[in-house]
Amino acid sequence: MRIGILTSGGDCPGLNAVIRGAVIKGDRIHGQTFLGIKDGWRGLVEDDIVPLPRHDVRGLSRQGGTILGTSRTNPFDGGGAEQVRTVMTHHEMDAVIAIGGEGTLTAARRLSDEGINIVGVPKTIDNDLSATDYTFGFDTAVAIATESIDRLRTTAESHHRCMVVEVMGRHVGWIALHAGLAAGAHAILVPEVPQSLDQVGEWVRSARDRGRAPVVVVAEGFSLAGEEHVVAPRGLDAFGRPRLGGIGERLGPMLEELTGIETRCATLGHLQRGGVPSAYDRVLATRFGTAAIDAVVDKKWGTMVSLSGTDVVTVDLHDATTKLKTVPRARYDEAAILFG
Repeated sequence: MRIGILTSGGDCPGLNAVIRGAVIKGDRIHGQTFLGIKDGWRGLVEDDIVPLPRHDVRGLSRQGGTILGTSRTNPFDGGGAEQVRTVMTHHEMDAVIAIGGEGTLTAARRLSDEGINIVGVPKTIDNDLSATDYTFGFDTAVAIATESIDRLRTTAESHHRCMVVEVMGRHVGWIALHAGLAAGAHAILVPEVPQSLDQVGEWVRSARDRGRAPVVVVAEGFSLAGEEHVVAPRGLDAFGRPRLGGIGERLGPMLEELTGIETRCATLGHLQRGGVPSAYDRVLATRFGTAAIDAVVDKKWGTMVSLSGTDVVTVDLHDATTKLKTVPRARYDEAAILFG
């Protein structure tokens, strides 16, 4: 077979390790030929496709980003399944391995429903895809966020300030929860559990009264209790989702006015996506890549590779994309015992 590989959506540590795993096993064990689809779905609808020989993936497991490029293009804005089928036929491409998160795999599911041979690989630093215990990129993002919070804490303590740290997390607060717990934050704010400003202020004052410099970790998708909309000053992306960011900058002045404690905000943003993947993410991404090529050879179309415990299995794309994996209330309450 001739197999196309694409990486779509936000970049993520470990993407190159998936590509490497799939190409090396596909070439060595199955004798397959690979094509690199440039910039995600854009390359598949605009026919921007290049050969992807084994030589090109050497040493990729430690490299961040993606050698294929990525974009947030929606294939259904560029002709949908018919255009994808035309481009695949032109290149004699038999199947596609689509590496991406919620938006990418939802598009993959729709294309699969229309007869395109697709296998998905779950990628998102948010860890919000159901049907898999973990996604690669999450461990690296948490490690970066934790180190950043540790660094910010030292300057907060030196100046006796409150520090609000905004991390990524559109609909779920897994990064905020894990990084906040690891760094000993005095409050963690996640989209799943709205909190009142008074409650956050109480946690901040409690930390200050014990002689600590309060640290508040907030996911970008968090909204205060009673507010319906998240902070999204940059409009919508290609999939119609709000471009989030800014809740930390909004929350900081409000907390300063409420508590009287000088407050600063730091938004980590794309720092969480950049750099080399952690050892855990390199291993998981490589395992996903090798499992994806096995699924292609077995013609398990419309499936996604998934981590179940310590085993890599395949699941239906419908199961993976119809429900987000949110932070359970019990997990949040477990962490909240440590707030303040």
